[in-house]
Amino acid sequence: MSASVLPFLRHRLLLLLLLLPVSAMADMVQGLYSARVPVADQSSQARASAARDALGQVLVKVSGSEEALNNPLVIKALPDAGGHVQQYGYERDGENLMARFEFDASYVSRLISQARLPLWTANRPRVLVWLVVEEAGQRQYVNLDDTPELAQELLREFEQRGVPAQLPLFDLVDATALSLDAAWAMNRNAVMAASQRYDVQNILVGRVAATSGGSWLGDWSFLFDGDRLDRSVNAPESRGFSRRGVALAANAMAERYAVAPSGDSEGLVMMSVTGVNDFRDYAAIVEWLEGLEVVEHANVQLVRGDRLELALVSLAAADDLARLIALNTRFEPAAGALPGQLDYQWKN
Repeated sequence: MSASVLPFLRHRLLLLLLLLPVSAMADMVQGLYSARVPVADQSSQARASAARDALGQVLVKVSGSEEALNNPLVIKALPDAGGHVQQYGYERDGENLMARFEFDASYVSRLISQARLPLWTANRPRVLVWLVVEEAGQRQYVNLDDTPELAQELLREFEQRGVPAQLPLFDLVDATALSLDAAWAMNRNAVMAASQRYDVQNILVGRVAATSGGSWLGDWSFLFDGDRLDRSVNAPESRGFSRRGVALAANAMAERYAVAPSGDSEGLVMMSVTGVNDFRDYAAIVEWLEGLEVVEHANVQLVRGDRLELALVSLAAADDLARLIALNTRFEPAAGALPGQLDYQWKN
């Protein structure tokens, strides 16, 4: 196809963007650049302190790493957090006053890049969580119906790390597939089998007992890609136990999917896709790629038959991009593609 046709294709792309569903294994996480933190009162001093805490929370979400808070550039930037707030507001959470801040996304991304921190895009895999709690000698699954406070606390911790999470349905199918005893034993095979219906690749399973002394003692296991990470936890309160489990999952996921921006916005990564049969395919591919924070532009270089060749203006290397692209199930690696080559078959 001649170069003169490409502007027409881009025009058609703009007309189609709002009409196209994207099939992917990942969710598009909302609110990565906002945070909700407790505040003493509505004074300017309290607001400035809360803004620092909120920016720290945002940087952990966007980088995927709690180590971001130890970075010298981040430490230097936190006192000026209030100057980069786009909007804020107050709300009540029970007896606690909370402040919600939304930060300038371009400022956060620039700080992440300058601090040489990893960047975890908003396309993030969902985590399925099985948790059994034992209180007063009775065991039950943590769910929104029977243990709403524990369930909401757990989901809030995932939200603070920017990780999409869900609890099982706990219907008859789940009850048949995974007994409380098997879940308490953290039986890997049983948990994996019971989780198949949810079509997830990341599973967090836990067990915890509330002791008579008030502490929460238990274990977490994170199952992903055939691997397993285990962590034993003794926390003074339930929130601490939940936070340690969420951190186990979030840190492991960030290690796989977060990329280290080079700071060079002119880096080009070549990519080819076959099976591109019409304008809808073309639009869906370009839209999804340019939706990745590390891809500034997806420039079409050649259209020949059903083959599309693109030059990606990217802050990430090809290997890092490949891990992100794998989250979209419509991109199937082409037969014979070598490591580092972004060659795909588009699945309709």
